[in-house]
Amino acid sequence: MSQICILTAAPDYFEDLGPARSTYQRLLGEDIVFRHWTDPGDLTGFDLVLPLLVWGYQRDCPRWFALLDQLAQQQINLVNPVSVLRWNSDKSYLLELEKAGVAIVPTLISAALKASDLAEAAQKFGTDQLVVKPPISGGADGTYRLRNGELLPEDIAGKEMLIQPFQPAIAQEGEYSLFYFGGTFSHAILKRPAHGDFRVQEFLGGSESGTDCPEGAQDLAVQARQAAEQILGTETLLYTRADMLRDAEGQFRLMELELIEPSLFFGHAADGGNLFATGVNAALPR
Repeated sequence: MSQICILTAAPDYFEDLGPARSTYQRLLGEDIVFRHWTDPGDLTGFDLVLPLLVWGYQRDCPRWFALLDQLAQQQINLVNPVSVLRWNSDKSYLLELEKAGVAIVPTLISAALKASDLAEAAQKFGTDQLVVKPPISGGADGTYRLRNGELLPEDIAGKEMLIQPFQPAIAQEGEYSLFYFGGTFSHAILKRPAHGDFRVQEFLGGSESGTDCPEGAQDLAVQARQAAEQILGTETLLYTRADMLRDAEGQFRLMELELIEPSLFFGHAADGGNLFATGVNAALPR
């Protein structure tokens, strides 16, 4: 019987892994193995390793990239592959997608964030409401909504940061996430932040609901995935989540292309996630 390992968050991670583990056991079998990504042990005996629950990797980047180096050196059968995980770890990949013609939320990078960077961004974007976030981040860690001239929070001042214009649609309509398995569309959800917030994570009060895809959303998601595959020289990715929202003109713009450890919200998939499970089985050695 094929052995599948799913890499998970460290034991002290604040979110409960129980529901996600149960879902993957339902889809892939009770005999799948879970290992903490921070200390996974010997993975060479597994037929397939999936980094689906490596939540918190952004909090220990040296260890994360050392693990990716190890997995590459040992030629572990990992999907999505190491080259994809490495590229997708740093959100500056958005600028590569933009060069490939993908409509992204406009983004600037500051090598060492200072107040003048916010002023420059505000002028360029035509707004004084900005969102700043670390290039390697997750779960809204280190993410702030700031106004031009506002005092920089101590934990991000002087650090490399992405700067983007705040998108009012996040509160007015919400953020769409589209899910693809093996290049085939599975389902979509609409995430909304709590009142007065702009972050959609559930543990911050956000909520989600299943939704049909508005016109143009799938076009952007497919374009972003295919552009990433072309940039990286990979085959069709096993799993992809494209997060997007509308700009002031109503055009969809990509916020993130999640290829490492995205929550996949199988509860909103019509097939409960069977398309994903089929893709995993197809990735197993024959």
